[in-house]
Amino acid sequence: MSSNSEPEKINEMMVENETKDAESQKTGQDPLERAIGAIGKWQIWVCFVVFLVKFPVAWHQMSIIFLAPPMNFTCAEESSTFDSVCHANCTSYKYDHSVFRETIVSQWDLVCGRQWLKDLTQTFFMLGILVGNMVFGHLSDRFGRRTPFLAAVFLQLISGVATAYSVNWYMFTALRFMLAVATGGTMVTSFVLTMELIGARYRDTVGIIYQIPFNLGHLSLAAFGYYLRDWDKFQLAISLPSIIFLSYYYLLPESPRWLITAGRTDEAVKIMTVAAKRNGRPTENISSTTQKLSVDVSKPEHVSFLALFAHPRLRVRTLAICFNWFVCGLCFFGVSQYIGHVGGNIFTNVAISAAIQVPGTLISIYANRVLGRKITLISSNCITGLSCLLITVVPHSGASHLSLGCIGLWGMSISFSTVYLYAGEIFPTVVRNSGVGLSSTVARVGSMVAPFVATLSSTSPWLPPLVFGITPLIGAGLCILLPDTRGRKLPDTIEEGEA
Repeated sequence: MSSNSEPEKINEMMVENETKDAESQKTGQDPLERAIGAIGKWQIWVCFVVFLVKFPVAWHQMSIIFLAPPMNFTCAEESSTFDSVCHANCTSYKYDHSVFRETIVSQWDLVCGRQWLKDLTQTFFMLGILVGNMVFGHLSDRFGRRTPFLAAVFLQLISGVATAYSVNWYMFTALRFMLAVATGGTMVTSFVLTMELIGARYRDTVGIIYQIPFNLGHLSLAAFGYYLRDWDKFQLAISLPSIIFLSYYYLLPESPRWLITAGRTDEAVKIMTVAAKRNGRPTENISSTTQKLSVDVSKPEHVSFLALFAHPRLRVRTLAICFNWFVCGLCFFGVSQYIGHVGGNIFTNVAISAAIQVPGTLISIYANRVLGRKITLISSNCITGLSCLLITVVPHSGASHLSLGCIGLWGMSISFSTVYLYAGEIFPTVVRNSGVGLSSTVARVGSMVAPFVATLSSTSPWLPPLVFGITPLIGAGLCILLPDTRGRKLPDTIEEGEA
């Protein structure tokens, strides 16, 4: 009786699997998702490991706030009070060390005629992130997600620690540039790797939760700045935690989706088998499932990022999503700088500006699940745009302008979370890293432009909020050209991306 029941059970399982295959083909369910599950213990562990990288991303990207904070100064030869007035014949300066003991401003006299060097340092840093986004985005499309990611976190550790021992402005700026390249690399590779492991049902939630470690890193930066008032000790403290990322050589798997599109199906099967076992799913049909997901395994598809502009629909969508990333880079950093002009305690201001982002990120989870990507991005852009435009018509008041600025920053926190998710879903696997890298690069251009727009307030007080108001409204209009990717299978080929 036992010998007869076993074949029956096997037949039942085969029929059940064939039924599932037919249903998944009918509904368009992702075969990889069906093999390892939409989410489980394996994906949660990998996401947790990857998410930790966002803390140093936030620390390094926002660190200029405490590396080069405003410092009162005076000419050492002419005055005993800190009047912060530049004198033509002044050769040395004294600084008010009541808040910070030493900054790059006081150490290398980045005031008056040398103040532009402080701004140039941050410009080079944003340029480095731009380069890192593009270089590592391309490398991870060609060589996999894991190896470029490991290279980026290693470079981040070395350059970050070395920066703390800079002996002059030139060395400091050059090392910060290398640090920014590494930081840009970890940003783009970590996000794409995460998105390729999560099923469509949970991709929006996980993709947005991915931003919360950045928010928390920004929030914790205020504590680093408060307890470490010397710039070199501060820089060392935010760099050394990256040592733990060296363990990722053993902890981090390659993306099975990329392996399959690269024709390395045997490696993909091994990783998917481990994932399925960890998630408590059957492993019998993983090999056949991998073949169904494969994109012409016998001839792997290597596509240049120029393919993003070589096809009509993909070109339009690329331009639309890139402009919305530009909006986020411009308005997020621009509005943040506007809030900083209000004055007050620098540590409190940084903490408040970071805390504002957390509820926006959490709300975007619900909004993207219920409203979808398109409506969420349109709505959040409109919130930022209208709040900034109101600043131009509301009578000048510190409290009113601060409140409107906070509303604008809150809207941008939703937009930033959404465009990350949107870009990860709209680009095909073969150019996904290049697409996300290009988008993030455009955001860096926006963040480089933001300080120049913010300084226009000295010429026309209404001009910066006007720019920060109109730009997101244009981005909202361009969203009409984008499809809503909520709950859809990730496109793998250029043809799927076009469809």
